[in-house]
Amino acid sequence: MEYQLVDCKTGDSPPGGFSHENERSGMATCTLASMQISAVNIVFGGNEFLASQAVRDIRHAAREAMPDADQTDLDARTATDSDLLQAISPTLLAPRSIVVITDLQDADPKFAQGLVEATKTLMERPHDPDAIVICRHNGGQKGKGVVDALVKAGAWREEIPQLDKPQARVNFVRQRFESLGRHIDVRAAQQLASVMGENPGELYAMCEQLCSDFDDEPMTLARVNEYMTGDPQTTGFEVADLAIAGNAPRAIVTMRSAVEQGIVPIAIIGALASKMRTLAKAAAVNAGTITEQEAGVPGWLLSRARGQLRGWTGPGMAACFEALAKADQQCKSNGGDPVYALECAIECIAAKGATQQGMGMANAGMAGNGFAGVGMAGGRTY
Repeated sequence: MEYQLVDCKTGDSPPGGFSHENERSGMATCTLASMQISAVNIVFGGNEFLASQAVRDIRHAAREAMPDADQTDLDARTATDSDLLQAISPTLLAPRSIVVITDLQDADPKFAQGLVEATKTLMERPHDPDAIVICRHNGGQKGKGVVDALVKAGAWREEIPQLDKPQARVNFVRQRFESLGRHIDVRAAQQLASVMGENPGELYAMCEQLCSDFDDEPMTLARVNEYMTGDPQTTGFEVADLAIAGNAPRAIVTMRSAVEQGIVPIAIIGALASKMRTLAKAAAVNAGTITEQEAGVPGWLLSRARGQLRGWTGPGMAACFEALAKADQQCKSNGGDPVYALECAIECIAAKGATQQGMGMANAGMAGNGFAGVGMAGGRTY
């Protein structure tokens, strides 16, 4: 693959020269793993892990394009315009330079103005600059004026996603696979995002590991589940899916196997509770008690839960929440039998609460344990 610097104002690539051949992702024409590259780059906002990865990738691309360059790190909070000028100026030992600037949002006004002027100078020769500058801005309105001025001068601004919403995590997984030249099934991406989305670093590494270990194209849900069997959350969700599908025997066998492998029951209870809460929210949406927006559940997950509501009743859900609360209590008390309590909860869920439907919603709430239902009324059947 050929890597080239690009004039991000015009989109032009150089007619020749200043390119580098390398199999690893780098400064491709206008993109680096969905990222456009310029002589001056701003990594703006978003998740800190993803932002640090973006800075690293741009820096690697710059190093590939300019192997003889010297690298300088500047903190915009303390650096002066003189420090910047020295960093980007060629020397006898290093005719080119790579400059990484952190905390751009806190830049001193004089330093910020110097950076804007330096950007204008570097963009006079966008395909053959003396330096490549990489700026990190933490996002928000603070210091946004300097960002706007830099973009106007020709810098490229890369928006980093927050990954604070489920769909954003799914999109990240799919984009990560694409950046590695692979594809992943939508349900497999959803599974990865739901299990590991709270830790972007682990999610990032898992995508790369799956691509390294398996040739599946696209990567399937079965392969993801097979690879992640040792993960407590994954095993818990597998048990929950079997229980909600009504397959109590297989769910219990899977649960016992997981416990024997060292997975604590509380992890499985958490997955079961999560599935039941989603089911309860889907029931509440169907009943008109809450809106889809108020449910706070991704659309694909809400649709799946709605498809699983057949045969459920309000009292039945309440009974399942109570069974889970009891299992949770057994896990946290001395002398309890959490595995037996977990088996009872699985049987209750598989039977849609039919074994304990006489139990009321008030007992099932047990809000301190986090197993309260959502907007389920009376004996309504869904």
